[in-house]
Amino acid sequence: MAHPISPLILEQWLKAWCLSRKLPLPIPFKSGFKVNVGYEKQKIRYVFPQLNKDFLKLANHIDEPWVFLKVCAPPTALHGKIPEKWVIQPQGYMMSCLEPMKMPNTELPEGFRLKFDYSGAVSTLKIIALNGDLAASGHLVLVDDLAVYDRIKTETAYRRRGLAGLLMKELEQIALSKGIFKNFLVATEEGRSLYQFLGWELNSFYTSIVIEN
Repeated sequence: MAHPISPLILEQWLKAWCLSRKLPLPIPFKSGFKVNVGYEKQKIRYVFPQLNKDFLKLANHIDEPWVFLKVCAPPTALHGKIPEKWVIQPQGYMMSCLEPMKMPNTELPEGFRLKFDYSGAVSTLKIIALNGDLAASGHLVLVDDLAVYDRIKTETAYRRRGLAGLLMKELEQIALSKGIFKNFLVATEEGRSLYQFLGWELNSFYTSIVIEN
């Protein structure tokens, strides 16, 4: 069941998102936050913990393409409230796990190796195949008492081998070694089932809109 996201958790997650990508940190903007992303197809993102007048005012005043508005609410909550120029993006899900992940005792399959990299609050883990291919990768960012998992990805040719779950557990061990037990991420539709299998729970829908042209 979805629950309201606190502004503090949202700010911590957004800070981790920025650190993971080496972007400027979020700044407060009315009841939400603003990030100057600077990508060609994501110039700015405004993120709000709930659908309110601040979000709707931006939706009615922004005409520039590739400025994203994001809110912790289901897409149905936006119906009839935003101009038709906005395009709803693939659904995201804010999820948390407040106890050790549920993962069978599995070992790294033969022919793969782990490669860790640490840079400040960001830990990066890659699973490398014997032929040198990148099979899976992910990032862990520690912000205060929150462990944020970001860009968890298994390459198509290496899926269904348990690599994503094993990667998550390895990253979790880093958080636990620092005494951090609160885990948080934003899942895609595709990744949501994996995280639920590992014991994660849905906190909130995470809906994004953008003007594409």
